[in-house]
Amino acid sequence: MSTTTAATLEKAVSTPRTNIRIRMLMVIALAVTINYLDRAILGIASPSIRHEFGIGPAEMGVLFSVFSWSYLFFQLPGGVLLDRFGNRMIYSIALVGWSLFTVFQGLTPGLAGFVVARLGLGTFEAPCFPANSNIVGMWFPRSERGRAIGVYTAAEYVGLGFLTPALFWILSTFGWRSLFIITGSIGILIGAVMWSFYRDPTKSKAVNAAELSYIEAGGGLVQKNISGTKFSFENVRALFAHRQMWGLCIGQFSVYATFVFFLTWFPTYLATQRHMAFIKIGIFASIPYIAGFFGILFAGVLTDWLLKHVSLNLARKLPVVAGLLLATTIISVNYVSNSTVVLAILSVAFFGQAMSSSGWAVLSEVAPKGLLGLVGGFFSFSANLSGIVVPIVIGFIVQETGSFVDALGFMGVIAAIGAFAWIFIIGDIHMLDIQVKGQTK
Repeated sequence: MSTTTAATLEKAVSTPRTNIRIRMLMVIALAVTINYLDRAILGIASPSIRHEFGIGPAEMGVLFSVFSWSYLFFQLPGGVLLDRFGNRMIYSIALVGWSLFTVFQGLTPGLAGFVVARLGLGTFEAPCFPANSNIVGMWFPRSERGRAIGVYTAAEYVGLGFLTPALFWILSTFGWRSLFIITGSIGILIGAVMWSFYRDPTKSKAVNAAELSYIEAGGGLVQKNISGTKFSFENVRALFAHRQMWGLCIGQFSVYATFVFFLTWFPTYLATQRHMAFIKIGIFASIPYIAGFFGILFAGVLTDWLLKHVSLNLARKLPVVAGLLLATTIISVNYVSNSTVVLAILSVAFFGQAMSSSGWAVLSEVAPKGLLGLVGGFFSFSANLSGIVVPIVIGFIVQETGSFVDALGFMGVIAAIGAFAWIFIIGDIHMLDIQVKGQTK
């Protein structure tokens, strides 16, 4: 070996590894923050929109669900596009697209245009979480994935948890349309940030060999290049021949159901069922979201600790199951009258729901190589099926009964079903053994 080569190798070994993966995590956390803010401000604006458009609870439930119609429909195409063209291109286009449709919601003169804008929002937001799962699988070793997913999932709660009082002030000062125009404009800027800063590990010029080796040694770089996998119904049939896929889909439907309530009907619940004043709603509504923020961070730390000290199965399943069981406590608010106690119970339920969101960490463990986008698409598809069902069911229950009592009971039952699926249907966590069809590389 030449002196020059030996010196080069020695330098590579002794060079401290970079931490570019943290930078990439911050980029997707920023994207998730605006993603959930754009979809959730409808819950804050809903009383004003109902008044302007002249619609009742059942119609409002349908309007809440419209986003999830297109979001659900484009989950699978979004996953396929990610597998085919990669994270940076699809994520950047999606971010700018959904932000433009957010602005359009604030500009549309009537209900029909608003529905079209909500459909556009759902279409472009569809690839977001499958892409997040891809990115964490690429950039993070297994031992860090729980915390990484915890960070970007906690970003879901940042906007509503810490900005809700400000959002209610904007609503009362400038009107409901301003909420959509302001948040959509911010999202367009974040889309430019995504395109400028995000790169996959093998495309990044900032990451060094030491960090790449560290990631790969820990089970990262699960897709060193775009897989080029074409969609195939054979792959779909092979995936669902395994009970794990069914359990994951049922479980994720349940996980998202409680979240949907907080994103849509929660401010209305405080105003109508608990008779809280307008400004008080903004302050009170923020507390469960803050509880959710800390719930997902706790789940991330817990799952990584369990992975290190106990087992993969317990690490990936316990936070989700415990979170779903905590989410069932939402039923108990029907039996208390004190507003402080109500808020405490709802905060516990949302803390639990947030814990259960850590289930995304399972995808990189079970998805066959080349199908992470497709598996993520089904996982997200299942979650957002609840985005269609839950708002409509709650709207009809409230319209028929004049109360949220039965609606909250309905949601507690869904959370219990999810816990059952994670305990008894999913079984051991392992990569699904199938022969992948349609790979071009």
